[in-house]
Amino acid sequence: MAGKVKARKGMLGLPVNAEMHSASLEGRSVGTKKRLLWITLLAVLAAVVIGFMAKGMVLLIDLITNIAFQGSFSFEYIPPGQNSLGLWVIVVPAIGGALVGLMALYGSKAIRGHGIPEAMEMILTNQSKIKPAITYLKPLSAAISIGTGGPFGAEGPIISTGGALGSMVGQLLRISPNERKVLLAAGATAGMSAIFGSPIAAIFLAIELLLFEFAPRSLLPVAMGCITGAAMHHLLFGAEPMFAMPPIDLPGNYALFTYSVIGLVIGLLSLAITKAVYWVEDAFEKLPVHWMWWPAIGGLAVGIIGYFAPRTLGVGYENITDLLSGKATMDLIIGLAVLKLLSWGIALGSGTSGGTLAPMMTIGGAIGCLLGILAQRFLPDVGIVLPLAVLVGMASMFAGASRAFLTSVVFALETTGRIEALLPLLGGCAAAYLVSYFLMPNTIMTEKIARRGIRTPDSYEPDILEQLSVGSVMERDIPVVAGHSTAGETLSTVQPEVEFLFVSDSDETFAGVVRVVDMHAAAADTALLQLVRVPLVVGPNDDLRMAARELTRSATNVPVVVVEDGVVIGLLTSEALLRAYGHRMDEHAENEASILLHRRRLKVVAQGKQLFRSVMRRD
Repeated sequence: MAGKVKARKGMLGLPVNAEMHSASLEGRSVGTKKRLLWITLLAVLAAVVIGFMAKGMVLLIDLITNIAFQGSFSFEYIPPGQNSLGLWVIVVPAIGGALVGLMALYGSKAIRGHGIPEAMEMILTNQSKIKPAITYLKPLSAAISIGTGGPFGAEGPIISTGGALGSMVGQLLRISPNERKVLLAAGATAGMSAIFGSPIAAIFLAIELLLFEFAPRSLLPVAMGCITGAAMHHLLFGAEPMFAMPPIDLPGNYALFTYSVIGLVIGLLSLAITKAVYWVEDAFEKLPVHWMWWPAIGGLAVGIIGYFAPRTLGVGYENITDLLSGKATMDLIIGLAVLKLLSWGIALGSGTSGGTLAPMMTIGGAIGCLLGILAQRFLPDVGIVLPLAVLVGMASMFAGASRAFLTSVVFALETTGRIEALLPLLGGCAAAYLVSYFLMPNTIMTEKIARRGIRTPDSYEPDILEQLSVGSVMERDIPVVAGHSTAGETLSTVQPEVEFLFVSDSDETFAGVVRVVDMHAAAADTALLQLVRVPLVVGPNDDLRMAARELTRSATNVPVVVVEDGVVIGLLTSEALLRAYGHRMDEHAENEASILLHRRRLKVVAQGKQLFRSVMRRD
């Protein structure tokens, strides 16, 4: 038997069982595509349900608003600022905050906050598992908070609700964590699309804040969910853009530069606003009262501000429309820029339930309008248009505070229908993003979870394992031994460094893999066919990410074999996979170090030249 235990160079020439080859290679590809279609179908069905939930939540907010501020049982939208309660208006948000605090205490503490950070945390730390109770507790608590005057948007809670529904479906069907993550993201962004009718912006939101990847396995279900959400918006809310805006002319180069400066200034302000919000949250943490009462205290502040500035109460989508249409008075503009910010910051820091997108865009739009007025005053020939300054301010505030650059630009375009605003939006949002990236380690979306020690990805580079093929790292020189050989006689001839053997059966067909450690543990007269383990199969052109998934799935605790054209050509071990990953990481590190060293050398040379010139001038 000693002659049979030797490595065969190159192609091993050991055929595999046809059934094993078909099931493991071709069948896997078909199965993966079927799974993708199944997850996509689930995302579409969830989006239909979420569309009705979004409509129901908006109606519930309107109902609670009318009961709280008008004393009438009506689903008609009447802004809470149009009330005649007098001083009693101060109490209404406090009552709403107290109810939210009770729901958080006796229902689920997870309903606190604005939704997106909580969804990010579940994706990053809990295999995308959200408590099913959030599906109804979050929209109900948000409806109470907003309906009683909370200065929030409906989009955050419905994003959280949609994510909870997608996660719940994934938990009921017992699918993989990655598939559950996709359903969570699809449900969350379908909710945003259902509220605003902005499917492309919702897709970008999923990529930039939830998925942290750009791949067909996640993009297709999310895209179909967002498209379905937009269709539900058109069905239930209408097909007109969310925010009406008058036509605008294409700006010139000087105007484009000015809009970019406006974005830069608002980017700086977004940093201050983010820090202020979490400073308020820290201040509430120091209060000598139970956290259940914090939303009521925040609501009391909202009510006091709302008494002096009624239009700071509630969602206030009409405020955005007035800003964009140029109908806003100076009192309203200043009130939204200052008092809405104060009201929203206190309420959000208190831990109540509500969204951040609409408030940030209202505040950013008002500040953009003020900056536009200043530009018109001091640079009258540049051609600044106030509605466009408002739009740039809205998008730049969200881009700076959340670092969702593409989401901010596309959202502004989709909700207004003004494609001619593209260049100013790109300039303003890029400037805000630049400032945020260099000056703020975390965003308004990630600061909360970063404080809990959770790191969020800040780049979406291709997976290194997806860039390497199995054939480039597999081990080819694997010894082959006949299955009727015994453990004792095989061990007497095998080389010490060998860990695995390929075993052939009586007709010289691949039977499986045997571990040398198992041979040592077995009796000397044990036939190898009794120790053989049937491994999973991959192809040489498969990427290492897929191979790694197969390795983790393997219940036989052996590496995967590499098969091409029905013939075994190699073995892929976890050690080889890790070595390839580490080698590629070292290459990246060396390249970055080389670039940094080159830059330092150039800097030293430049400093030397400057020193030489200064010495020559003195001489």
